[in-house]
Amino acid sequence: MKNVRSLLGILCGIAALATSLCAGEKLTYVDLVKQVTDLERVAVLPVPGETCAQASSYDRASKYDQATGKYVRWDANGDGGGIIRKEGDISVLAEIEGPGCIRRTWSATAGKGHVKIYLDGAAEPAVDLAFDDYFSRKAEPFTFPALVYKTAANGFDNYVPIPFQKSCKILGDKGWGNYYHFTYSRFPKDSVVPTFSMKLAPEDLAALQAADNALSKGLGSDPAGARPGQETVNASVTVAPGQTAALAKVSGPRAITALTVKMDPASLADAETTLRAVSLSIRWDGETTPSVWTPLGDFFGTAPGINKYTSLPLGMTDNACYSYWYMPFASEALIEIKNDGATPVKLDAAAVHAPLTSPVESLGRFHAKWHRDALLPAEPERAIDWTMLKTTGRGRFCGVMLHVWNPCGDWWGEGDEKFFVDGEKFPSTFGTGSEDYFGYAWSSGRMFFQALHNQTRNHGDNVGHLSVNRWHIADNVPFQTGFEGAIEKYFSNKRPTQYACVAYWYQAPGGNDPYQPLPLNERVGYCTKPFCVEGALEGEFLKVVGKPAGGVRRQDMADFKGQWGFGQQLLWNSKNVGDKLVLAIPVKAAGRYDIAVQLTRAPDYGTVQFYLGDEKLGEPIDCYNQEVALVGETKLGTKELTAGEQKLTLEVAGANEKTRGKLVGLDYIRLTPQK
Repeated sequence: MKNVRSLLGILCGIAALATSLCAGEKLTYVDLVKQVTDLERVAVLPVPGETCAQASSYDRASKYDQATGKYVRWDANGDGGGIIRKEGDISVLAEIEGPGCIRRTWSATAGKGHVKIYLDGAAEPAVDLAFDDYFSRKAEPFTFPALVYKTAANGFDNYVPIPFQKSCKILGDKGWGNYYHFTYSRFPKDSVVPTFSMKLAPEDLAALQAADNALSKGLGSDPAGARPGQETVNASVTVAPGQTAALAKVSGPRAITALTVKMDPASLADAETTLRAVSLSIRWDGETTPSVWTPLGDFFGTAPGINKYTSLPLGMTDNACYSYWYMPFASEALIEIKNDGATPVKLDAAAVHAPLTSPVESLGRFHAKWHRDALLPAEPERAIDWTMLKTTGRGRFCGVMLHVWNPCGDWWGEGDEKFFVDGEKFPSTFGTGSEDYFGYAWSSGRMFFQALHNQTRNHGDNVGHLSVNRWHIADNVPFQTGFEGAIEKYFSNKRPTQYACVAYWYQAPGGNDPYQPLPLNERVGYCTKPFCVEGALEGEFLKVVGKPAGGVRRQDMADFKGQWGFGQQLLWNSKNVGDKLVLAIPVKAAGRYDIAVQLTRAPDYGTVQFYLGDEKLGEPIDCYNQEVALVGETKLGTKELTAGEQKLTLEVAGANEKTRGKLVGLDYIRLTPQK
């Protein structure tokens, strides 16, 4: 009899799954709002016709040429003004077929011009507001502070759902601003959803208030609350070097609903190294290769080391690191810690698990993988794309943590995100910049903390270690046969600017997860500092006095032979003999100094004369050369200097008869005190 009941249960589960694959849902506005915080829903495998895409202002010069099979101008970066077309003075920003729902609205520069959203063929817009009022919290229902805000780092974000049954057309009046994202889901064609109205029913407003509370006051706890039948497995372990310890082994069918890890501070003398040397792995249903494998610290959404923050699915607090990703399994879950480091690590862990609320056949397995430079595109014209996740099978992409090592400073991003779903040649999500994807704007170095996206590490100037994350919950990206998510990377590893990430996704059992655990030497030691000359004042970091003719900028020199300090130089785009550039040279203490300079030679460089104040230093230096190369450190003389800023002037004194221009490249100035 027991076997008969088991068989009936399996058949009922399969029947329920088959029904869900064929029939669309009827969703209320309350249902759509609940999806903003529903971590259990993202584990349900997508049905055919369920998609997520993005309308954005990306540079339309980027194209895929069907005739040649090549990507054209794939690094085009004029991402503020891309639109579908003009209708008179009106900009068409998006046209979407329904049934669907706008999940996220974002901008970097929301103006006073109105943005109008027309739904389901109506003659009057459902939303007609100045674009900045989508984010100002002045117009109900766009008033909830955890759903609608401007981050501390400049980006404008609105997560209030805007559903439609048949169609959505978004128009921008003159002065609407620059840069936009409208991230939207589409449902199977027989789904039923309400048409959005700014005048919501009381129960709809109450649902928005509940979501707002969960995304603010509720962070750090399971948004689903206590679950019937839940149990907790506790473990306190000391993992010796080279050893593996089990944190939990649970029989299914069930789901891991929470995982917390608290580490002994004595084990974390060097947290950045330790949390990379210790790895977390989770195996589902007896699999030999883990579905979850990441360095322990990175798994919790930030890196390297301990960076305190709270978000909806992940966080690091004073008490512990936590995860509330919903992780279902059929027969067994095995959670393990491995220590590849040189010292023992002590930690306390707790895994909460609960009965499933959906047939296990309808649920994907949770995956999280850490990597560097894995599965990069094979097409040479896509060399700028850096792969975050590439997988085949059926599932949902749910987010990423990106760790950037950027020791030379300068803005590391500008990289558009591009999501290719189910074999697309042109991505259905094409973004406008790295910081835009992570929900902020204008390359800000300020940290910010939100439920669905964060900048958890930055010293304020985009130099050194940087860490950002974004979680796709309501705006998860379903796929039926495969997913490739990339973000543009403008600086090369040689600069050195290095990326590492953890991608988070759900996948049907049997899908292809190509990411393997990586050895310790791949996880630590790669964040090297660039070459620099001791005591040098790097030209690219010196203060420019006034506005020199031609302009000044930093130039990355990683692709040229030679060693420039920090892999960069100051490039002065001077045009004419007699042009002058004045730099402020900081002198810490009064004294007598040898003054030396390192310049660059190139085919279009001129001849340079230096002055200290009005006093000539040394002789003119001819910077012409057939190839880009360093001149070699040149002594300009010995001078008495007072403490404070001294003005050093560069003058274009002439040009070699072979040169093509009169540019100047300055690597560094060096002041050596004389006794």
